[in-house]
Parts: sequence; structure tokens; C-alpha cells
Amino acid sequence: MTTRFTGTDRYVATDDLKTAVNAAVTLARPLLIKGEPGTGKTQLAQEIARSLERPLYEWHVKSTTKAQQGLYEYDAVSRLRDSQLGDARVHDIRNYIVKGRLWEAFESEVQPVLLIDEIDKADIEFPNDLLRELDRMEFYVYETRELVQARHRPIIVITSNNEKELPDAFLRRCFFHYIRFPDEETMRRIVEVHFPRLKQELLKEALESFYKIREMPGLKKKPSTSELLDWLKLLLAEDVPPEALRAADGKSAIPPLYGALLKNEQDVHLFEQLVFLNRRANR
Repeated sequence: MTTRFTGTDRYVATDDLKTAVNAAVTLARPLLIKGEPGTGKTQLAQEIARSLERPLYEWHVKSTTKAQQGLYEYDAVSRLRDSQLGDARVHDIRNYIVKGRLWEAFESEVQPVLLIDEIDKADIEFPNDLLRELDRMEFYVYETRELVQARHRPIIVITSNNEKELPDAFLRRCFFHYIRFPDEETMRRIVEVHFPRLKQELLKEALESFYKIREMPGLKKKPSTSELLDWLKLLLAEDVPPEALRAADGKSAIPPLYGALLKNEQDVHLFEQLVFLNRRANR
């Protein structure tokens, strides 16, 4: 097994990102990844596992998620029901302990990759509640009176969309990296991974339109990398010619199949207004 992440054939990682991943592995600290939605934060953990040939455990956090769920949960309701039915399983409480993703990762025979996805969705206390477990790589199961210890310290990737600030005590324990939005050259490489046979003329026009939309002042939601890929897939499926994307033709106010890029009516209206004003100014 290799121990250094160098990217994969389906994930374009910048040198800075590869350095951050390898630094976190060397330091044995969680890698905290921030960046705009749609910039490949979740996929990074999947590709690290694929590149290093490690098992992957994914814990997708929701607004209602509690830290305890990542360790284990005691299913008291099922035990009560089984006791009423006279089921012999009730005599062993272990039958009602549901392992969480951290426990599963701790039991892995080889060093795994553990993804804690969108940690900022949960309550503000969620990160602090995991400090001890992430530091010591162990936790206590009170119902069975046993200590669960990690066989191998997982490579931990934690993603955040920056919806809320994370506690300082938690941040101190992480190696941090912000995925900057790809420049045009990096985006070209990303697109070519997904659409290797895409005609260069269509790619050129699509990228030009895409970045013009992102640069619009007052845009409520800028289109992301994943939305660009969706848009290109639609352009290919509908056989849209490159000339249909050129803003200079003046035939349309917004790009074809714009619903893949603009996700609310305010942004569509804003785009139409700017195009109208530009036309008036160029008369």
C-alpha cells in the first residue's frame, strides 16, 4: 500500500491540495477541508481511499446529527419490544448496540479513510463532543463496560461549507486546507477528465460563458464545478453548437439550458437585466 496521495485519474488535485493531504497523514491529524459547495470536497476523501487502497467509511452529518451517533447507539426500544415478546436476545445487551461509523473505522483491519462530511451542518457543540475520541482514538461503551480502541488511526477527512464557525479547540487539532475555486486552466483539466472527447471549441465557449456568469456582480449563488459538469453533459446530450454559447451573437439573453447553472429566479432576472443593459450600451 502506498502512503502518499498523488491524485487519481478521475480527480484533478492541485499541488497544494496533495501537499495538504500528505501533511495531515504525516501529522496523524484530521484534514479539515473547506471550500465552495461543488468543489469536490466529499469526493476528495473517496479518491484518497481509492488512491491509497484503503477502506472508506463515510459519515454524512445532518442538522439533527449528534456526535454519539458516530460512536454507537443503544436501541432501548427494540430491547423493550423483544422483552415483551419473550425473545432470548434481550439477555445480551450487545444485541442492541448499533455501531457508528467511527466504531466501524476503529475496527478496520488496515488503516481506513474516515469522512466526516459537512460537519458545520450540526449543532455548534458537535465538533467539541468528538475532541476526545479523535485525539485518543478510543471511547467507552457504558452499556457493555468496554473500551473500544482504534486498531489503526484512520486518515480523517472533515469537510465544511463554512456555514458556521468551528470551535478553536477543534481547529487546533486539524490540518486545514481551503480548496480555492479552480482557475480556467485547472477547470479545463477537470472537464477533460470527465469529457475526454469534448471538442475544444465547445469547451472554450462553455468555459468563457461559465466564468462570465460567476463574475457577475450581485449573483446570489455562483455556479460550481459540479454544475458546470452537469451543464456540459446537457450541452452534449442536446448537441448544442459552440456558436449558441457566444454572448456576441445577441440571439438569447441567457445561455441554453441555463437551469443547470442558475438556480434561482433572482439570478436569472439579474442576468437578463445585465445582458439587456450591455446590448443598449453597444448599440
